[in-house]
Amino acid sequence: MKSELAIYGGEPIRNKRLNYGKQYIDQNDIEAVCAVLKSDYLTCGPEIPHMEHKLCEVTGAKFAVAVSNGTAALHIACLAAGIGKGDEVIVSSITFAASANCILYCGATPVFADIDHDTWNISIANVEQKITSKTKAIIAVDFMGQAAALNELKEICLKHELLLIEDAAHSINTRYDGNNVGSIADITTFSFHPVKTITAGEGGAVLTNDIALYRKAILYRAHGITRDENLLTDKSNGNWYYEQQLLGYNYRITDIQAALCCSQLDKLDAFSCRRKEIVAFYNQEFKNINEIILPKEINQSDTTRHLYIIYLKLELLTTDRKTIYEALQAENIGVNVHYIPVYRLPYYQSLGYPKGLCPNAEDFYERCITLPLFYSMTDDDAWDVVCGVRKVINYFRK
Repeated sequence: MKSELAIYGGEPIRNKRLNYGKQYIDQNDIEAVCAVLKSDYLTCGPEIPHMEHKLCEVTGAKFAVAVSNGTAALHIACLAAGIGKGDEVIVSSITFAASANCILYCGATPVFADIDHDTWNISIANVEQKITSKTKAIIAVDFMGQAAALNELKEICLKHELLLIEDAAHSINTRYDGNNVGSIADITTFSFHPVKTITAGEGGAVLTNDIALYRKAILYRAHGITRDENLLTDKSNGNWYYEQQLLGYNYRITDIQAALCCSQLDKLDAFSCRRKEIVAFYNQEFKNINEIILPKEINQSDTTRHLYIIYLKLELLTTDRKTIYEALQAENIGVNVHYIPVYRLPYYQSLGYPKGLCPNAEDFYERCITLPLFYSMTDDDAWDVVCGVRKVINYFRK
């Protein structure tokens, strides 16, 4: 028997809305921030190197540069990589706009690669088809938290003398082939937005094992200015002296944010463990629903998921994704959609990118729905999500 959907006047699964993502802040986080507020430094103080050191400890990277947000991290990564006018950069088509915008910021051209039909990460075969003499780098997004096929991408980059930039906004604490994300690509970027696994309010980071890339990233973060006596061209002055050595930006993070990030990093393993528990529960409950396809997990990736996404087999349903989305929202299950293919956004359309550019991405976008996933979800919350999905799918089942 079909239960009447809330969208049509029935009783919703939940009385209170469950968001798709939510930060978790505890007393330790509050005390860490308050300690900074009472200190001598609100910015440019000791919490920034502390955060960078902890990120290196967590990831195994040699160098980290903490910045104001994930978009700033991507921009700095492209600048440090020497990307500029006339260059092309291959980038995932299913991602947030910042993954491609950072290429435009540098005057270069984004070249959108399709996604793999099974994993929904960037397609290796399509990447190889998109390489030209102008290609300078590849930006691979660890979509949902699962690492992209990094070994294959590194081989391609080595063959064609390209840099690999890993957009790991979704994947902190994911391991790939035994190594932590952050220590694998030439440059890795993180985001610490509140819906991510850990948060700094806003905030981001650039990680690398290459000291030359690190030194460039440090300069680009703070106006291109340095006081490092090892880098100064004129060493005859006192310690008041500084030099602007390139055109940089003000992408600094505050000590307030860095302190919050450090406190959150202390809970990273617990956050990852709980996310994995919820993902395992969802996988078990959804695996036998014929109208749903789950993403393929690659063996190399020990994944900490930022997002949990289902793919709807609309041919087995009597309605479209929009109605499914609205029905779940009415049940107070705060679903979302990640993402519209970047090249289909109006600004990119104005640049001349055609619709239909990446068929797998187009198909995925028309069928995907993001379900709630965050650390503080209770077992009852997760069960409500499962019941809500079952209720809606059952109602529209052919």
